[in-house]
Amino acid sequence: MIGFLVAGLIIGALARLIKPGKQNLGLLATLLLGLVGSIIGGLIAQFFHTGGIFELNVLGFVLAVIAAVLLIGVAESVAGRRRVTR
Repeated sequence: MIGFLVAGLIIGALARLIKPGKQNLGLLATLLLGLVGSIIGGLIAQFFHTGGIFELNVLGFVLAVIAAVLLIGVAESVAGRRRVTR
């Protein structure tokens, strides 16, 4: 479980480094987006039969980072809409 949290934080941090621009996300948001990205990446990797969802493999890690980058974009757009409407 601790390894899953650490991997989520690393994936979230890498995704924030890859995503251009400044993100207004805290540590908890980075961790949550990294965790969700790692689950999505693990599911896709499992679909391609490269390992289980909780196994550490290269394809799952790369897909997790890509999913987290996309999730950061979604989170930014949702947060941006909230600020505009208020």
